[in-house]
Amino acid sequence: MAANDWSDRELDAVERPERPIPSGRISPRAAFGVAAGLTAAGVALAGLAGGRRALAVAVPLAGAVWAYDLKLKNTPAGPAAMATCRALDVLLGASGGRLRSAAFPAATVFAHTYTVTALSRAEVHGATPALPAATLAGSAAVAVAAALPSRPFGWRSLVPLALSGWYARRYGEAQLQALEKPVAGNIRSAVGAGIVNLPTLQGALTARAGAPIAGMAVAAAAPLGRHLAKRLSPT
Repeated sequence: MAANDWSDRELDAVERPERPIPSGRISPRAAFGVAAGLTAAGVALAGLAGGRRALAVAVPLAGAVWAYDLKLKNTPAGPAAMATCRALDVLLGASGGRLRSAAFPAATVFAHTYTVTALSRAEVHGATPALPAATLAGSAAVAVAAALPSRPFGWRSLVPLALSGWYARRYGEAQLQALEKPVAGNIRSAVGAGIVNLPTLQGALTARAGAPIAGMAVAAAAPLGRHLAKRLSPT
């Protein structure tokens, strides 16, 4: 986020002067220092925790983050670049085990992130109804994918189904509002809903993998995120 604000500081001075750097609360040099320092610390900690396997994912992840912020954000490749960051984030968490088993959740998070990022490109000036219609279809497909059972049907399969439904309802309602009236405020609300409900999707994927209790614990972060979003914009 610090790198994002640093790279957007000139545009934010015009479009969103209340942001930390244009408002003067944070200097550009301090933001860059925080971004660079946290990047280096993150890669180093990944290497210490997971060795070469983790570094093989952490280094491309760090590169993808900076490439998005510095170059790709406002290009047609922007949504895919951000989605790649989130997918690599999932793979980094799995780097100590079987990466192949993490391919499905990484792809699902990629698709979700693509919808959120595509919406975010219109959160200042609004959009046509075609954009929220497309992202709504995409998030519906994401919810269905996360709900599909990976094991014989039983009570455990009901948890990812319920969490996927929760994700679809929370994120979908905001997108429906944007579809009905695609003004900037409704687009921003849909983006915020996509961000704060990512833990719900992650919880569904965790439960689908065979850990329903852990999945519910992960999903419990979503209500907290919605509460915090009332105090600080998630975008």
